[in-house]
Amino acid sequence: MAQTASAATVPTVLVVGDSLTAEYGLRRGSGWVALLQQRLDSEKVPGRMVNAGISADTTSGGRSRLPALLRQHKPAVVIIELGGNDALRGMPLSMTRDNLASMARLSREAGARVLLVGMEVPPNYGAKYTQEFRQVFKTVAQAEKIGLVPFLLAGVADLPDATATLFQSDRIHPNEMAQPTLAANVWPALRALLVKR
Repeated sequence: MAQTASAATVPTVLVVGDSLTAEYGLRRGSGWVALLQQRLDSEKVPGRMVNAGISADTTSGGRSRLPALLRQHKPAVVIIELGGNDALRGMPLSMTRDNLASMARLSREAGARVLLVGMEVPPNYGAKYTQEFRQVFKTVAQAEKIGLVPFLLAGVADLPDATATLFQSDRIHPNEMAQPTLAANVWPALRALLVKR
């Protein structure tokens, strides 16, 4: 009985994301979300990671899925890792921004703290678009007063020869070797949200 009560008090961390969250092309349990669970356990920070990543998801898809996920999991923290596929599909940046802001508000209204995980597009999208895309995440984080990890793939995508060593053969999705870096990029902000509850 005590064990059940204790389990109920462990805060849930809901991660709504795309293929980078969903462990696309990876062994199950080897992605950054699973590694964050291991880190929580090893550092004795109470938290239960829920991976709600779906490959190819966009901010529109995440916004549609979120209300049911909030009802089901009642998270203390929501991590939003979406936006990369919006760029690939040519969605207007205003739509990406509005969807992310809406997801942040829905999460806060459900009593959760929110961490937005930013993405960047390759340089071939052009300097102007690249800068505007990067700014979307900063704008939403500032306007909604939520946490921000500026770039999930920092220390991976920006390394020379990264495509040869840290990406799968499609040169889009990070491989298993890259996952600890992704987890490390998110960890400080996640830990801060859980510890200051």
